[in-house]
Amino acid sequence: MQTPIFAPTKLMEMLETVLITLLIVAICVLLLGVKVFFVKGGKFPNTHVSGNKALREKGVGCVQSQDREAQRKPRFSIDEWEKALENGRTN
Repeated sequence: MQTPIFAPTKLMEMLETVLITLLIVAICVLLLGVKVFFVKGGKFPNTHVSGNKALREKGVGCVQSQDREAQRKPRFSIDEWEKALENGRTN
């Protein structure tokens, strides 16, 4: 007679492993969020490039923000096309 794939001992071992894993994850989340959970008005620090004053002063920006801004602007307006064409003819 074959033993079942999920024998009661195997099932208990798997359950124990899952519970230990959940406990470790819960402890990690709690430790990472100490400031958020236990300090009144606490929040996670802004680690984005735009939130760093020193980088802003140096002119360093977020690539995603720069890309979004560049896509909002038309590459050439009609006036710029006309100027570019006129400059191309005169040069």
